[in-house]
Amino acid sequence: MKLTLTNAASFLQAEALELLEKQTVAANALLENGQGAGNDYIGWVTLPSSITNDELDDIQNTANILRNKCEVVIVAGIGGSYLGARAVNDALASAFDAYQATDRKNPYVVYAGNNIGEDYLAELMEFIDDKQFGIINISKSGTTTETALAFRLLKTVLEQKVGKEEARNRIVAITDQAKGALRSLATKEGYKTFVIPDNVGGRFSVLTPVGLLPIAVAGGDIYALVKGAQDMEKATAAEIAYAQNPACQYAAIRNALYQSGKKIEILVNFNPKLHYFSEWWKQLYGESEGKNNKGIFPAAADFSTDLHSVGQFIQQGTPILFETFLSVENVKSDRKLTKIDSSCPIKYLEGKTVEDVNLA
Repeated sequence: MKLTLTNAASFLQAEALELLEKQTVAANALLENGQGAGNDYIGWVTLPSSITNDELDDIQNTANILRNKCEVVIVAGIGGSYLGARAVNDALASAFDAYQATDRKNPYVVYAGNNIGEDYLAELMEFIDDKQFGIINISKSGTTTETALAFRLLKTVLEQKVGKEEARNRIVAITDQAKGALRSLATKEGYKTFVIPDNVGGRFSVLTPVGLLPIAVAGGDIYALVKGAQDMEKATAAEIAYAQNPACQYAAIRNALYQSGKKIEILVNFNPKLHYFSEWWKQLYGESEGKNNKGIFPAAADFSTDLHSVGQFIQQGTPILFETFLSVENVKSDRKLTKIDSSCPIKYLEGKTVEDVNLA
């Protein structure tokens, strides 16, 4: 991951960033040393390096069991219990994965328990009626209304379809290590379980079984994902100088812009497959920063689509926002626009690739 700050920095006085540099480095050290307020919930800081190969193997083996038994795997969870996994799965899958009914390499991974929409649940039941399915139920307490409601309905349908004994082999519970309604149920029924670490909040849990199991079920390479996270853990450590530390630089410039009156940050992507990455990011930043009547409001936009809806406001509306762009370095294909008829209004794009136009 590379961070480019040139455009944002041009809106700030050089002194504004210099003043924040020391504060940012100190804050990062406080975080890395496990000190300061809320230090009982910062297990995510060293989460990548604390994951063992044995743990990854256990997750992958469980995913393989579900992959072999199921055409559909339903992830029942809300907030951080599904957003991180969906962000990764949607980014890596074909945009038309949901329509590929035959010759599928991977099960459909679908999501429930993140709303109480009657029609949504009814249509989900209709979808799985003629399919072999399994459930990954994710809840620390087991009492979250949306998730508990969806899981009970799905559990009943699964048991009716394959019997209680086989249903046990198709349900995985990811929950608290020792307490809560889901832990009690999982122990009673004999479900395969994984633990949500006590010191990792839901919005940070994508690198625990909460995120890794659904990603593995969908065919994602969880070993490579964790390796990338380990690389970023090293790149943002307290001993990394400010000038080389992307986390510190990003934090400093966000705070400088906030202090200059920019109260909204828009995370912009240029690829529709990154929509749910933005949804996860909104939760991550909104829940973390929206406290004590302070914080930058996290919004998101899918470009160029949203340039034709909120683009006018973004460009010329009340100047209270700044934009962070996600740009994918290497796209999968390189489709070139060739032999455009001279009467065509986009003749001037001849010879360009679609991605050239998107970047422009």
